[in-house]
Amino acid sequence: MGLLANGAVPGEPVKKDENTRRGNWGNQIEFVLTSVGYAVGLGNVWRFPYLCYRNGGGAFMFPYFIMLVFCGIPLFFLELSFGQFASLGCLGVWKVSPMFKGVGYGMMVVSTYIGIYYNVVICIAFYYFFMSMTNLLPWTYCNNPWNTPDCSGVVGTSRPNGSLANVTGMVNGTKRTSPSEEYWRNYVLNISDDIGNFGEVRLPILGCLAVSWVVVFLCLIRGVKSSGKVVYFTATFPYVVLTILFVRGITLEGAIDGIKYYLTPQWKMILDAKVWGDAASQIFYSLGCAWGGLITMASYNKFHNNCYRDSIIISITNCATSVYAGFVIFSILGFMAHHLGVDVSAVADHGPGLAFVAYPEALTLLPISPLWSLLFFFMLILLGLGTQFCLLETLVTAIVDEIGTDWIIKHKTLVTLGVAIVGFLLGVPLTTRAGIYWLLLMDNYAASFSLVIISCIMCICIMYVYGHRNYFKDVEMMLGFPPPFFFRMCWRFISPVIITFILIFTVIQYKPITYNKYIYPGWSLVIGFCMALSSVICIPLYGLYKIATSEGSTFSERLKSAVKPHWSWGPALQEHRVGRYAPSSLLGAPGSDIGVEACPFKEELKEEEKEKRDEISLTIQGSNGSTHTSPLPMA
Repeated sequence: MGLLANGAVPGEPVKKDENTRRGNWGNQIEFVLTSVGYAVGLGNVWRFPYLCYRNGGGAFMFPYFIMLVFCGIPLFFLELSFGQFASLGCLGVWKVSPMFKGVGYGMMVVSTYIGIYYNVVICIAFYYFFMSMTNLLPWTYCNNPWNTPDCSGVVGTSRPNGSLANVTGMVNGTKRTSPSEEYWRNYVLNISDDIGNFGEVRLPILGCLAVSWVVVFLCLIRGVKSSGKVVYFTATFPYVVLTILFVRGITLEGAIDGIKYYLTPQWKMILDAKVWGDAASQIFYSLGCAWGGLITMASYNKFHNNCYRDSIIISITNCATSVYAGFVIFSILGFMAHHLGVDVSAVADHGPGLAFVAYPEALTLLPISPLWSLLFFFMLILLGLGTQFCLLETLVTAIVDEIGTDWIIKHKTLVTLGVAIVGFLLGVPLTTRAGIYWLLLMDNYAASFSLVIISCIMCICIMYVYGHRNYFKDVEMMLGFPPPFFFRMCWRFISPVIITFILIFTVIQYKPITYNKYIYPGWSLVIGFCMALSSVICIPLYGLYKIATSEGSTFSERLKSAVKPHWSWGPALQEHRVGRYAPSSLLGAPGSDIGVEACPFKEELKEEEKEKRDEISLTIQGSNGSTHTSPLPMA
């Protein structure tokens, strides 16, 4: 048999998967880029810059990075190590303590909600991208059929000598609206007057939604094998676009004023608890903790991959991107404010209002505005797709791991197709005239405090039910070194306290959702709370089910049986099952009364025997041939 120049056998891949049944990333760069694409999303562009300027500018960076160090990175490392150790998705990993499998189902429910509405946002970005393929952006002037008499454009409007023509404020006692806002409300959305008034489906948006789901499916058609190649572009090109927009932005008149508004520190606001709450919440939600995606992506790593290093790189990249995006956003908004002769706060916005109203309006002031619009919306599309890939893969991996048959693994593409079709159908109501109301309702309730509860219970399960000593040994077995002391303290004490603080802060700061001047009716808020509870309720329901079906004659026996690790918990491959996971240590085979919880005791006995052997060896062999014992442990 001949060999190729690189030593590979013809017809065989150069690199083989470590886990041939389940598959691995092609290389570690693919995992890092995918995780960066997952963590860096639309919120980095349309939420963080607004939070920063609202909470004290540069002063907000201090609590933001404190929360990153004490909560963000530790939780990120915890989820990556959890998924990588077991090589299982967000459902399978709960073999660590089967009673808590409801946490995995909760993660799936959250990822389902987010996946449904997130792709609708992406499809609207697709729509704006297509509409930007023109010589004149359609939201430039007020001479369109969808415009109202209150419309007042910014193109051709400059600071008058005597009076202020503020397109976002009052002129002659009349509320003025911008052409971009009317394009958004009256044409793109054709928004209805109430959340219950669905109206017709907006066919252009529906078509773009189909395009979005087709793109996501094609990129995941071979799972991480195909998505791992796509992220080389989707995870890196947004930074190219950000840089192009940044260079263009800072060359504009008034851009420096916008950046000053973004960064000028107001140190007195550091004493405000709300600032710290916003910082903690932004870190937590931005990194994608408790969605199940981090566990899923890490499960395709090779067993000995250094996920500790990866967690630091990805977390810092995510936060640096948020800060960088703020420069891009506020340089353009500063230019627009200067052009109109108003304060930056008059044009600053967040969420869809920034992405689809304020920023597009500012772009109309630039020469060759369609080019900048194409770049901006293409960047939003790529940022959204990076997150959407992982959301869909989380659901697919959980289903495939749960069924676990050779047939389902072989036909994983069909599962991906099925999930994509269901996701598309569930997203159709969001393309109606009332769709924006429902999208914001899902964003504010389905993925809010429920994520905090899920993350907190996950920390409690791993650190206090499974046991921190057991988990630290697992990480050491996987990485070759124990988790650093700082992370051990964060996992056990600091991060759970911060998560609890976020939960309390979220409850205290709760205000019923509104959209512009529209106040949501009570029945819609009830639906929102039901969506939030639907993920959390999985945890106690499954816990009670597991206790009821576990072995034992008394409740305490069943509880003990339900929380102890499943006999198959541990590394996926036999070659990695050493120490307490070695076959000879697995007393808890199916049907056995003894579970893996007995294995740590056997491991401790082995360690004691090894220490005795080392001591005897040290006693017999001296450096000069004499017998002596060493009073100090070997370094």
